[in-house]
Amino acid sequence: MANDDERVVPPDVVYNIFIRTTPQKVWDALTKSEFTTQFFFGRTVESDWKKGSPWKLSFPDGRIDVEGEVLESDPPKLLKVTWRVDWLDEPRPGPALITYEIQQHGEIVQLTMTQHTDSTIPRKYIKAGQMGWGAILSSMKSMLETGKALDIQMQPPE
Repeated sequence: MANDDERVVPPDVVYNIFIRTTPQKVWDALTKSEFTTQFFFGRTVESDWKKGSPWKLSFPDGRIDVEGEVLESDPPKLLKVTWRVDWLDEPRPGPALITYEIQQHGEIVQLTMTQHTDSTIPRKYIKAGQMGWGAILSSMKSMLETGKALDIQMQPPE
């Protein structure tokens, strides 16, 4: 049986979701707090979203959840950022790379989100991250298509 605290290099996580919306609305949902607060567990984002700029994702109480650097930015088609979790008490892994690719297909937008990590992390965070991304992206899709994000209650891994 696997030890949840065992540190391993996780496999890449890739999600493809299809949303009845426009590329600009997906871009705005990913980069503007007026939207992230609705589908990303109340988090706000802050950046000018230009290549080389810092960015951060904050908890509702103002504490930083994640921060990083914008590596590529081609609105509304591509956003690639480093992703460094700020709240862990244990040794922090190196930054993950998160890539959002946004492609129009008629009335539908395909959003491909890829998470790549080279450093080791506790196994429990791999499972939590996969569940978290699924919830976040599903809620964003619902918000963009219906105007209402999903109310998904999740707790951080123990």
